[in-house]
Amino acid sequence: MGKKRRTFTDQFKAKVALGAVRGVKTLAELAAQYQVHPNQVSQWKKQLLSQAQDVFSGKNSNSAKTADDLTAPLYEEIGRLKMDIKWLEKKF
Repeated sequence: MGKKRRTFTDQFKAKVALGAVRGVKTLAELAAQYQVHPNQVSQWKKQLLSQAQDVFSGKNSNSAKTADDLTAPLYEEIGRLKMDIKWLEKKF
């Protein structure tokens, strides 16, 4: 069995990328401090710099959907399925 991949939160990635942008420490020092690969730090830094203008553009990002927007269709489907179950119970 191989090693399980680690996943990082968005806050963690932002913190590491901001540290890289500030330039107080080298990429290698940041990588050692946060226990990630230096290439990963470099990728997060590039991603931060390339998408920084979107923060001030006023455009809504594609992941800016609210929880209600995501769950409403699911609750509708649950309601339909419950009605189908009740109808089938009456039928048989």
